[in-house]
Amino acid sequence: MRPILPMLVLAAGLSLTACQPDAGEFDPPVQESTALSDTQIDELTRIGEFVEIEPNEFGPLPDFFDCVRENGGMLIASHRGGPAPGYPENAIETMQYGLEQGLLVHEIDVAESRDGVLFLMHDRTLGRTTTGEGFVADTDWDTIQRLNLVDNDGAITDFTAPKLSDVLLWAKQNHAIVELDKKETTSFRNIISHIRAAEAEQNVILITYNDAQAMDVARLAPDLMMTAGVNSRSHQQDLEAAGVNFDQVIAWMGISNPNPRAFQAVGSRGVETAFGTLGRPGERLDDQYWADGDPSEYQALADGGLTLLATDAPYRVAAALTADDIAYRSCLKR
Repeated sequence: MRPILPMLVLAAGLSLTACQPDAGEFDPPVQESTALSDTQIDELTRIGEFVEIEPNEFGPLPDFFDCVRENGGMLIASHRGGPAPGYPENAIETMQYGLEQGLLVHEIDVAESRDGVLFLMHDRTLGRTTTGEGFVADTDWDTIQRLNLVDNDGAITDFTAPKLSDVLLWAKQNHAIVELDKKETTSFRNIISHIRAAEAEQNVILITYNDAQAMDVARLAPDLMMTAGVNSRSHQQDLEAAGVNFDQVIAWMGISNPNPRAFQAVGSRGVETAFGTLGRPGERLDDQYWADGDPSEYQALADGGLTLLATDAPYRVAAALTADDIAYRSCLKR
């Protein structure tokens, strides 16, 4: 992949091993809350009243993904925002670095502090990725915002955990896509309220882990895109009957046993597919695929009809493939 011009770059991804359930067997192809806190209200008011941002460069998000699928492209999603040496996970600076390398999509994790501030954090505790300690749910934002983020090698950086509100504004300003993984400390309702306030609907994909969550998102925000596990045509029909609009869905296909037949079956119904090669070091497909230095397995995913690949090796995969170039060339607005 070649780097793309800053004004044409986007940014999102998926989470670790248990991020979403593995997909099941597919049919053959068919032709054809809680109330917001005062802190959150103040934050949302600030965003809505004082920020003016130009529209994105890729048009309505569902149309953009349709274009990528129809043109045989594949987008690369950097897991946890694409950490690299000196660039910790779930940091705006890391996503900006990824944008400058030409990465399109970043997955990030949304947690909530004890006093109701939504910010980026994967773990339940602060010790692995910051200079602090203790549980996220027991810590107030004033403490969290003073902590430095730590990269995957344990090096302390100058970066700090960003508020979700600031991430959404960054995504709009940089014509970026962010894929949001809701952690247990917060709710879809609170996340969606922030998306609405920032008017970032066309910059966001919400991750769901089960049918109940998919139906919840469809009820709260039928216009937002989401990933949802789909294991057969009849399963899709059941979700549609429950109110899930598959024009807004990217079908999650798991992190093991990639199935091009399933990619094609879902794609024939006008729905994009996502698959993850991420996971535990030594067990994930990323490690297996790169063991011989040959990235042909990734190309096979693209050739098999996959639209969105979530990976722990986004920079290396992007450099090795041209499927993302096809997506940019065919579907980005100039």
